[in-house]
Amino acid sequence: MNSKSNLPQRRAMRLRNYDYSQPGAYFVTICVQHRKCLLGTITDGKMRLNAIGQIVVECWKHIPQHFPSVELGDSVIMPNHFHGIISWGIAETRDPQPLVGARSPRPPEDPNTRRGEVPSPASDEPENNRRGEVPSPSLGKIIAYFKYQSTKHINQHYNTPRTRVWQRNYHDHIIRDEPDLQRLRQYIQDNPMKWELDQLHPDNPSRW
Repeated sequence: MNSKSNLPQRRAMRLRNYDYSQPGAYFVTICVQHRKCLLGTITDGKMRLNAIGQIVVECWKHIPQHFPSVELGDSVIMPNHFHGIISWGIAETRDPQPLVGARSPRPPEDPNTRRGEVPSPASDEPENNRRGEVPSPSLGKIIAYFKYQSTKHINQHYNTPRTRVWQRNYHDHIIRDEPDLQRLRQYIQDNPMKWELDQLHPDNPSRW
């Protein structure tokens, strides 16, 4: 996909000083290591999952069993990456309008952080719990769990211990409002039909 795509600007870093455990909705993209097409193929605009892709689907569906407060939205598996919408705590808000995006405003980027800089593993964790409350799941913990479980099951299935499946990092977009959510849902739905133009297609140049 080219730079004029409706997909939000992808970043290889979390937002500094942002609490990724707060209630909100997020669009995430997770890429296969080295952009290898391990998850299936696209034929006539439709994704055909292989055994690895099926394992990824099952592990994604299992997330709410491990994190009961998490809700899964639309998602799509592509040959070498995965897009999904994930949220938690939205239904519990008392705001008069349904909360779609994150609760607090987006903080400005730190000018000292270079684009593409890889954060430390704990960079998206809140610094302190609030007054002894049970901590909410953070986006980082959820994605780490999903990547760990899917990698474990794939390696067990193929007897390939300690083989890396996913890239170390992931990309996120904080969903701000209902139009943003609808745009991302449409993007997910259309993604397989536009595979040849996708930035992550192995024949296309990419900064990922």
